[in-house]
Amino acid sequence: MQLLPTLLALTSIASAATAQDWAQYHGPLGNRHAAGRITVRAFEDDAPKLDWTVPTKNGFSSFVVHSGRTFTLESDGDDECIVARDATTGKDLWRERLGTAKYDGGGNAGTSDNDGGDGPRSTPSCDGERVYAFDARLVLHCFEASSGKLVFRHDLDEEFGGRNIRWQNAASPLVEGDLVFVAGGGPGASLIAFDKKTGEVRWKKHDELITHATPIAATIHGERQVIFYVQKGLVAVDPKTGDVRWRVSYPFRVSSAASPVVDGNLVYVSAGYGVGAATLEILRDGEGGPFETKLLWRKPNKLMNHWSTPVAKDGFLYGMFSFKKYGKGPVCCVDLRTGETKWQEDGFGPGNCILVGDDLLALSDKGELVVIAATPEEYREVTRKDVLRGKCWSTPAWSDGSVYVRSTVEGAKITLGPATER
Repeated sequence: MQLLPTLLALTSIASAATAQDWAQYHGPLGNRHAAGRITVRAFEDDAPKLDWTVPTKNGFSSFVVHSGRTFTLESDGDDECIVARDATTGKDLWRERLGTAKYDGGGNAGTSDNDGGDGPRSTPSCDGERVYAFDARLVLHCFEASSGKLVFRHDLDEEFGGRNIRWQNAASPLVEGDLVFVAGGGPGASLIAFDKKTGEVRWKKHDELITHATPIAATIHGERQVIFYVQKGLVAVDPKTGDVRWRVSYPFRVSSAASPVVDGNLVYVSAGYGVGAATLEILRDGEGGPFETKLLWRKPNKLMNHWSTPVAKDGFLYGMFSFKKYGKGPVCCVDLRTGETKWQEDGFGPGNCILVGDDLLALSDKGELVVIAATPEEYREVTRKDVLRGKCWSTPAWSDGSVYVRSTVEGAKITLGPATER
């Protein structure tokens, strides 16, 4: 273990418990929404204020932020590592090796002047006391967030007959309640819930082949559900028991990497490789009755979210809708119920966006940070700045008035709004 304690790091962490940390890949609410607001004056100078920049070695893991610490996965030669940093200073606190992951170059695509950088795809999750990493080889690691001490480890291949996927695992672990959820085991154990404190198996069920998509938790018709995007389609389970609440078939070709999006009782699903997108309506006949699914629309080979999960607001989707259009693909607004595109703007590639208050915060694949008004009326760009070198296939993380972004080369913290009152 490489522990790098400093008085500054300990002081800043002890005083930094934010109201809404970005503790998982899809944010505090699991829907890429963040409380707060972006102040335009943060972009009025030639460049936004960079609180810090750090080198990040390869890969597409995003930052998560909790209690004054950031976590992400990076490469160290053929090894994957989890790195903890002080969120105020960017200084390393600790880093731990996860294991060897020999990538086959599937992540090296890009434009002629911005390619390479293949590496870890998964993003850690943190509950404050512990941080969880699900590596390329389907090994779930749990560490003490403060020290990097290993709490427990589960190798899905060795323990549960795991079945990995081409280009290896990219899904992030999902923490929901007192459980942590992953997929990748063999028959009868393809979906697994572990006790987040002890690592004890709470349940293991089903026979599904994984995709690269991260599972999500959502409340539909008053019932909490965990939704996995597997090769057969979507399967929603009871978090406590693993019992299926509903499932729907959806095509799989090569890779499905964007997570489903839930807005009320509507569920949006999309994939690349010609699959395209669809919206489902989840129906239920009274409290406690069975769930049913109704297809509202489907558009093969259109509205493809390769690995860029869109965000829903007021019945509309906002995000990067393209497939292998590196440096060129558009950000779009799409009517969730009809699939109609309201507007689009080219030049974002397979980047990612989140919602901060009423604004979209978009990170293009070439490292531009763009603030866009979240309105279906028109594309309304508020401001745009170059903030990172390298290739950005990761998702911004928002916490306490700052955004944390990274590429295959570097990571940065940028103050864009007022800090949360504590």
